[in-house]
Amino acid sequence: MQAGLALYGSLSTVHGARVGHLLSPGSAGAPVVHRAVGAEGALSVRAGRLPGMTRALIVTADPHLLDELVRLCAAAGVAPDHAGDDATALRGWQRAPAVLVGVDLLPQVARLGPPRRDDLYAVGWGAASEASFRAALAVGAQSVIELPAGAALVTELLGDLGEESVSGLAVGVVGGSGGAGATVLAAALARATAAEARSVAAIDADPLGPGLDRVLGMEEVSGVRWGDLAMTSGRLGAGALREALPRSGGLGVLTWARGGECARPAPDVVRSALAAARRGHDLVVVDLARSPGPERDELVSRCDTVLLVVAGSVPGVSSAARMLAHLPDSDRVMAVIRGAMDADAVADALGVPVVATMGDQRGLGEALDLGLGPLLTRRGQLGRTVTRILERCWLTVAAA
Repeated sequence: MQAGLALYGSLSTVHGARVGHLLSPGSAGAPVVHRAVGAEGALSVRAGRLPGMTRALIVTADPHLLDELVRLCAAAGVAPDHAGDDATALRGWQRAPAVLVGVDLLPQVARLGPPRRDDLYAVGWGAASEASFRAALAVGAQSVIELPAGAALVTELLGDLGEESVSGLAVGVVGGSGGAGATVLAAALARATAAEARSVAAIDADPLGPGLDRVLGMEEVSGVRWGDLAMTSGRLGAGALREALPRSGGLGVLTWARGGECARPAPDVVRSALAAARRGHDLVVVDLARSPGPERDELVSRCDTVLLVVAGSVPGVSSAARMLAHLPDSDRVMAVIRGAMDADAVADALGVPVVATMGDQRGLGEALDLGLGPLLTRRGQLGRTVTRILERCWLTVAAA
């Protein structure tokens, strides 16, 4: 599915484009400058100086390059500021989240010896010269990007600027035994949060489960699924993922392909997907697989809280204890009891706190069969339980 291929962009792999490296003689230990070739962008806007905006600093005296970079900033939803000489560039050098230095001013900037920083890119028209690469190394640029071919890379890099400082709450849910109701609880947590006008990503990480999209009633909604991400490599942008997922209002779901195909993504793909989802949503709910493996351990280690759904019976608690022993970090685990069982006894047996106890929700099975998803009301058993769990999760993260 080609939709998945447009999600990624990185300095080493840009939509399958060729990438070369140039390190000047005698510069061992210096940062490697990547030479990336991507695809040309398509949005056109009026160029010009936009004062007082510091999302991205453009350093160039070339009016044609300035026009193009302002256009790319607009395509990425980023407000640019312009410095037309090297001295002006230094005033906003450290403050700007990203700096794009035109190759026309790159030697002058390098001679001033500005402080090293992240998100610094050299940009120019056509093939960069050896002198430009040497200046890029001297100034500490992460990449030399050749336009117009590298326009898509510039847009992707700028599009992620505001995401790094934002990280949504990540809550994992795993069943202590089969049929404990972990997927239903994960779906209910996601649906309840989305109903509060918050953005939510529900990640189905259990290829053998019922499917979060089915439980949420979103099975027929089109969008990117795990199989699409498994075919790509590189860094996943939060905005791109948010727009590509099957969505219903503020709720997006990343799940498996329809028809039962369950090709497991590599751990690095799983890690990138969760990181992008956290940057792009207020809450990420992960329906974890019960079977151990590197993919599950990767997700568990990156969740703020993991909810262990315990069936309210002696065998259920015993099974949950075995599951708990195979989780990489029990310090972030809290138990949710499904059924009538003493919470203190379960907490003592498992060695983790019990955050909630829930009974059966009237009409839940019928609602799921009809594709309506978990029906949540404030007065319902499931609604009250979900509210209590979410309050505890937010408070736990705030206190950390």
